Amino acid sequence: MIKIVFFAALREQLGCSELSLDPTNILTINQLKQALIEHQPQWQTFIENNALLSAINHDMVDGEHLIKSGDEIAFFPPVTGG
Repeated sequence: MIKIVFFAALREQLGCSELSLDPTNILTINQLKQALIEHQPQWQTFIENNALLSAINHDMVDGEHLIKSGDEIAFFPPVTGG
């Protein structure tokens, strides 16, 4: 299983803070995004956002990064501060 967490405005937009999935046939972050859209089609606009950031086990990664069972994947919008 993999744990997926959603942060900040993305959590509010999706109405979900976290979920778990079996990573069978999911090899990369991009494939995970597609699986999430198939699981919840109404999330497509938010998940396909090019500005969406992702991390695996607290390390920033790109869409081609490999996922393995036991990973925690986080998705969040770009952070701004002041």
